[in-house]
Amino acid sequence: MRRRHQRRRARPGTSPGTLTIDPGAPKPRIRVTAYRPEKVVEHEVDGVGALRELLGRWPVVWVNVDGLGDEATLRELGELFGMHRLALEDVVNVVQRPKVEPYDEHLFIISRMALAEQHHPTEQVSLVLGENYVLTFQERPGDCFEAVRERIRQGQGKLRRAGPDYLAYALLDAVVDSYFPALEQLHEQLERLEERIFAEPDEQTAAEVQRIKGDLRHLRRAAWPHRDAIGLMLREESRFITPATRVYLRDVVDHAQHVNDLLTTYYELGLDLMNAYLSSVSNRMNEVMKVLTVMAAIFIPLSFLAGIYGMNFDPAASPWNMPELATRYGYPVLLLVMALIGIGLLLYFRRRGWVGRSRTRRRWNKH
Repeated sequence: MRRRHQRRRARPGTSPGTLTIDPGAPKPRIRVTAYRPEKVVEHEVDGVGALRELLGRWPVVWVNVDGLGDEATLRELGELFGMHRLALEDVVNVVQRPKVEPYDEHLFIISRMALAEQHHPTEQVSLVLGENYVLTFQERPGDCFEAVRERIRQGQGKLRRAGPDYLAYALLDAVVDSYFPALEQLHEQLERLEERIFAEPDEQTAAEVQRIKGDLRHLRRAAWPHRDAIGLMLREESRFITPATRVYLRDVVDHAQHVNDLLTTYYELGLDLMNAYLSSVSNRMNEVMKVLTVMAAIFIPLSFLAGIYGMNFDPAASPWNMPELATRYGYPVLLLVMALIGIGLLLYFRRRGWVGRSRTRRRWNKH
């Protein structure tokens, strides 16, 4: 059975803003990318204090935090960027569904990134959008943002010329697009299982289909709210998002809808494959039962004849007491009659299509 990742939750009734840190969570690694149209600076910092100078000197500062295993560092980041205590609590509580929360000092966004790992199909990515910064929190190192980083380094597109809201759009677009490779991989697995189901179905094939259905359910729960969350950013006015960026956010909504459609289609395909497996097993059982029934039907008249000749009659006592017992060739004649009866029944069953291919199927194959 595939292990499920255990999440730590705060105790019921705890004070709002309480941070419940998972002891197994990795320690935070802070990576900073600051840029303007003509220059970009990218490096890793040891502490929060080094971020203060960057916030005032660069028009756009992207601070990415990998790991949520240090409460002190997280609280320092929250104080530096003016994060609301409830937003910081949601960052640590990594079972959130995608949503958008507007605050006075920033716009708080939670999304879920698709991964290729079995034990962690998705990972929470928290994004804080401010006046001149974007702050992202991830559960562990490794993400889908490398293409965005490369665009910043190379100065491709309008990333270096746009503001932090456009960077937030690019990151959200990368998160939504991370579902496509995962879905493509699951689709390929479903196609291979489909061939196995119709060729040689077994219990392992059914277990694989069930596993993929579980992954699809997990991805669907994670991906489905993205469309509504990003749609809220389009509908609600916010000083952190410019009208020019809203046009691009509409494209993210379209991608999210496409992901949802694919998830629904592939999940239904998984249901169809499971039904096909059950039907295939049932058909194989029916074929076995049909063969056994035909064999029993052939042996019924043969058993009848053998039963008659097994009765204790004496032809010397009366000419009506089975005179065939005294016939010179009675035994081979009886065997011949029994063989003809068996062959005749077998040909009759085959002609009716009960054994082998029916005439209709042979005629269809000729066409």
